[in-house]
Amino acid sequence: MARPSDHVDGARLWRRLMDLSRFGARPDGGVDRQTLTEAEIAARAHLVALGRSLGLAPFTDAAANLFLRLPGRQPDRPPVMAGSHIDSQPTGGRFDGAYGVLAALEAVEAIRTAGLVPSRPIEVVAFTNEEGCRFAPGMTGSDLFTGVRTLAEVAGIRDAAGIAQGEALSAVLACDRDVPQRPLLRPVAAFVEPHIEQGPFLERDRIPIGVVTGIQGTRRYRVRVTGEAAHAGTAERHERRDALMAAVRMIAAIDRTASDPADTKLTVGMLQVTPNAPSVVPAAVEFSIDLRHPDNAVVDRIDAEIRAIVEAERGPCAAALRQIQHNPSLAFSPAVRGAIAAAAGRLGLPHRDILSAAGHDARQLHYACPTGMIFVPCRDGVSHNPAEWAEPGDLTAGARVLADVLWHLAESDAI
Repeated sequence: MARPSDHVDGARLWRRLMDLSRFGARPDGGVDRQTLTEAEIAARAHLVALGRSLGLAPFTDAAANLFLRLPGRQPDRPPVMAGSHIDSQPTGGRFDGAYGVLAALEAVEAIRTAGLVPSRPIEVVAFTNEEGCRFAPGMTGSDLFTGVRTLAEVAGIRDAAGIAQGEALSAVLACDRDVPQRPLLRPVAAFVEPHIEQGPFLERDRIPIGVVTGIQGTRRYRVRVTGEAAHAGTAERHERRDALMAAVRMIAAIDRTASDPADTKLTVGMLQVTPNAPSVVPAAVEFSIDLRHPDNAVVDRIDAEIRAIVEAERGPCAAALRQIQHNPSLAFSPAVRGAIAAAAGRLGLPHRDILSAAGHDARQLHYACPTGMIFVPCRDGVSHNPAEWAEPGDLTAGARVLADVLWHLAESDAI
């Protein structure tokens, strides 16, 4: 029997990646294709046309997730799904997310080229708002698809321009031409997400395939400190309610407490100061906290310490901490991990187990169906950056493994 991996065309996959990178292209070679924007609308139309040219049926849902469906011999069975997302950070690269969608498309085309018709349908998916840079938190599409959140919960979230996420979803769906909408919470037999590693380990070890064991735990917060504006030249230091100084004390103390254990990841990536004038004592500050560690007990301990620090360091100011996301560490399905390792072994591709330090839509799908991820190396581990780069040969290797895994899962009665 023909093997789907034999029909993966690496040059075609690379060409499609470069074509998709034109939507939201930056002058420095990167991509700014934030979720639910005109650039993403155009990219969606491009994918719909590409899928239709391959005989795939497009459809969407109320979360604006985009699907391209390859029919199966038993069309009523829950599908096997593969993909990722096509939205980017403002200073994004050409591979994060996009590779997962286009590798899935390449795998499905390889199955068709091999003359194979799977038992289960196979669906390529591009989930909405994985990145969360415009509407926070991210993972909106996979959250809604799996029922973790509802449309009512996310519709009112607004971007920096005041646009509500619900309005943006409606605008995007209105632009889809003859693309039917299907319900959320549809059953799925299995999900596989191919992705660049976004870390340095596969490249350092010269291993083309990472079998992702799971995803480390994450908590995300917004902290708002409220003080009082005052004149920088006349307000006495001991009388000030300086929101920025209070925030700085909090951030420094949180940084210290998160230094143990050493592999804890703590990021304060957003800081907004009001009125942000050089001669005015700051009246209000809002900042973000992103906390990650593979051990849930470590994340929970630091969570308690963060809450205590915010209260202890606020001084004469008011402070409010709001947790906007909590995702415990998880381990992916042994059956899917085994299928990935077996496919890589049959193809003679070196592979290793690896934990994902970053969050992905696969986290949400993990709770709905057997799920796994395939990592391929990226240069120096750089991602969310215009310098993001992956070698064509590694991208092809990942797509070859994916093609055989999808065929195996679509034919399996064990999932």
